[in-house]
Amino acid sequence: MNIQERMDSINGVIKNIAEFIQNHEDIKTDFNEYLKTIGATAKNGIPLQTACFSYILERNLGEDLKSIPQLYLENTKGLDAETKKIVKAIDDSISSVFEIKKVTKTGFELLNIVNERKYMITSLMKMTAFRGLGSGDYIIARIVNINGDYYLLEISGVLPSTRKDDAYRFAVAKIIQNPELVYLDNPEKQKEIEDDVADIYKKFIEFFNGKTEIITTNKHADDLIGIFNDYAEEGTKSDYAELIVEPEEYKFFNVSEFNNSYDNFLENSLGGFSSHKETYDVGIIYDEELGLYAIPFYGTFNKIFEVKDYTKIVNYDLCIKYFLENDKYSANLIRMVADKHKNFMEIVNAVLAKNYTLEELLKKYKRRYLDNKIISSTTVLYRSNAFSNTLGIIEDNENKPQIDTTQKIGRNDPCPCGSGKKYKKCCGAAV
Repeated sequence: MNIQERMDSINGVIKNIAEFIQNHEDIKTDFNEYLKTIGATAKNGIPLQTACFSYILERNLGEDLKSIPQLYLENTKGLDAETKKIVKAIDDSISSVFEIKKVTKTGFELLNIVNERKYMITSLMKMTAFRGLGSGDYIIARIVNINGDYYLLEISGVLPSTRKDDAYRFAVAKIIQNPELVYLDNPEKQKEIEDDVADIYKKFIEFFNGKTEIITTNKHADDLIGIFNDYAEEGTKSDYAELIVEPEEYKFFNVSEFNNSYDNFLENSLGGFSSHKETYDVGIIYDEELGLYAIPFYGTFNKIFEVKDYTKIVNYDLCIKYFLENDKYSANLIRMVADKHKNFMEIVNAVLAKNYTLEELLKKYKRRYLDNKIISSTTVLYRSNAFSNTLGIIEDNENKPQIDTTQKIGRNDPCPCGSGKKYKKCCGAAV
């Protein structure tokens, strides 16, 4: 099959899936609601074709949260092997932030700034549709791999070369939400991060005297993580006993500073808890497989299964649902708590009014973690060039003011260059 035939096949499959979602009785109802929600049917709203494509690539339905391509395969009889291969490839397509390195006659040479891999991409559309795009510009795009050849499915956003900072910040936001994107389709990067996970696990065990879980309050968590990071990076072990402080009461509540903005995603992933007004417990946990986590209310979550009367824990039911429904908390984390407490499923089922087994519970709430290896965002970020760029670690040294190196500067002190960052995250990063 030549390139043109392959392109025609891909476009044909996308067209057939689009017809499927508009004709399948249950999916059609959901699709029409989706159109209303995003304003695709309103005047000057999102074009129907764009909305349809986004729906196909991003929507999950049903008890098992199956993707639209999966539902298409299950509900369409007589598909040949080639069509099934294309549908599965579309389901596994890669959405990321790319820098355009070169524009070719048939597509682009792109650098994926999330997984740090270069791609030669063939466009499914005529290149005249991309007039104005050039080397150095950034695109938010989705690509698909079919038999080792990559094709451009869509471009959903464009940033000029002058907005590099915005492109990298958006890339970091994607990483925090989906850390597996850093090593998706890049086995060398995955091996590098997995080696980090194994190495830092040993250091965590050494530093915390054999423990994999530490409970303290948000007022001390940042400093505790900071001195562990210093140990992991430099081998310097400081006394941390005074930083392990239990809250006056284990209880669950909404923290006003938690929200979905970029800055809060970034802050929370790095353990930026000390500025929060309320006091609550934070678990600092090392998963031997998935890396380092800093988790609000982890102590409260465990306490529910430890006390005689769990209903005395304030908002115990909301706490359980929070840990199940929060997509940043892995299936491994739920297993850890369940393994420690024999009454885990009994209490969870009482709260949910269900009769799940542990495996059924994980299948419902943590399917993404069962189907994929998702290393923690905190661990992955430190191996991300996009994150380093965003923090200003990788900068043009000529633009930095001269620092008086005779001055004693603590690694956690504000950087003398005036950036507002900690010294170790700025000019001290290369020291």
